[in-house]
Amino acid sequence: MPFSDEKPFGNEDHLSDSDTSRLSESMACSSSECESPRDSFTSDSSSKHTSPVSSPPKTATLDEIMSTTRNLSNLLLAHEIVANEKFHMESIDPPKNSLEEKVKEIVHKAFWDCLESELKEDPPQYEHAIKLFGEIKEILLSFLSPGTNRLRTQICEVLDVDLIKQQAEHNAVDIPKLGSYIINIMGKLCAPVRDEDVKKLKPSGDIVQMLKDVFHVLDLMKMDMVNYTIQNVRPQLQRQIADYERVKFQDILEKSPDALNQTTKWIQQSLKLAKEAKSQENATNGVSVDNLSPTLVLNSGFTKLLDLDYDSAVPETLITDDLRILDLKYKLHQVKLVACVCLITQNVMGSSTTTAFTAHVKDISAVLLQGVGSRNFNLKEALHALSTKICFEMNKSLTERDLPSLSNEAQSVLMGQICSLTEKDHTIYNLIDKRSKEYVTEFLCLPYPYKLVPIIPGGLSIVRSEMEFIAFHYANIVNFNKQVYGPFYAGIFRKLLFNEVEGGKAEAQA
Repeated sequence: MPFSDEKPFGNEDHLSDSDTSRLSESMACSSSECESPRDSFTSDSSSKHTSPVSSPPKTATLDEIMSTTRNLSNLLLAHEIVANEKFHMESIDPPKNSLEEKVKEIVHKAFWDCLESELKEDPPQYEHAIKLFGEIKEILLSFLSPGTNRLRTQICEVLDVDLIKQQAEHNAVDIPKLGSYIINIMGKLCAPVRDEDVKKLKPSGDIVQMLKDVFHVLDLMKMDMVNYTIQNVRPQLQRQIADYERVKFQDILEKSPDALNQTTKWIQQSLKLAKEAKSQENATNGVSVDNLSPTLVLNSGFTKLLDLDYDSAVPETLITDDLRILDLKYKLHQVKLVACVCLITQNVMGSSTTTAFTAHVKDISAVLLQGVGSRNFNLKEALHALSTKICFEMNKSLTERDLPSLSNEAQSVLMGQICSLTEKDHTIYNLIDKRSKEYVTEFLCLPYPYKLVPIIPGGLSIVRSEMEFIAFHYANIVNFNKQVYGPFYAGIFRKLLFNEVEGGKAEAQA
């Protein structure tokens, strides 16, 4: 199975279903018209608070909006560091031939030209050069750990700006010697990946070029240091991330009272769908809100987010994982299409089909449907090309086994069923879609660690490993989300269910 070694962010226990009070406790310790959730975080509108800890409605000030933005940025960064093991920082260069790039080149050229002209004067002027040595000293000191006092003292003595100024006044400053010292220290402090870059630095010759090259390598070393720090802080964040995110989100909520609007709508819609599904199962006895499990309602809502036609704004509590969920959504769509194509092929070939040929069809489909979620992907064209390819491969396989080729009518049926997978009323796609949702929902109910995975439904066996991969990673996201935002979900459930009960009593009295 394609399970990675990745573990959920925290331990996941089952949520209590007896009442919303127990739901709150267990979640706290367990693992169109809609506005964007990012907008709602910094919105200055005043609406009724929907969080467990409410605040009086008020208009947000500019300071509060800026504070909310900072909290959101910190929350997103911390979550990304923990959730994405490959996360790292990179230097951002201006786009080629852009105005920003041209302005940057002009400013840098003006600075270095000015430095060069000063050094060529008689006697040389070292005002700008001394400032650069001061900056280099501060950068080198920033690379040192707290215990390296001896090296810190040495750098401060050699690159003492006041001393260099005095030497410059008497025309006694030795730039090549300073450059040689700087390059030597850089070689000691740099990461192994920068050894070659440092070796290329030359302390003698053109002073301006030497300083340019030194600052270029220092910029690379600073980025290396940032990524090294991220790697070191990741284990500590993993131990504290749930509490950290919960506290940060509560700070956001206190400054932006409408920061749970989309989440409330999402849960309300899930509750409505759960009631409708329950009423269909038990039409005679009717449905009571007491019979609805908040955990199952929440899991149903999480599964709904993977629907391709779900176009509402993502809940604010999932803003940290919206791109990961979007990626899994398109992966799941691709897997469902592959399963449909394999099932259609098996139906057309009948007893002539083989396990090996079905696996071959799966591989072809996966390749031609790669990138199904990208903006420029044309699904209709891809399905038409896929159906043509499968017809060719099918006839080739039949011929190699001395079996009659498909008739023109059978080929037409095959191509028609594959090309029509984009239609909403496609019987096979709807069946696969329903079973995939049931599988994901069942997976979300499993406690961590996932010792036993759900039985794969019929029609999905050919994509079993892909379904397990998607469900496993989505369950990790969902379980950690419940661990962080469980108290907020419980407060929303209390409000919604309490309103339901109050509404029912009012109707009874009327």
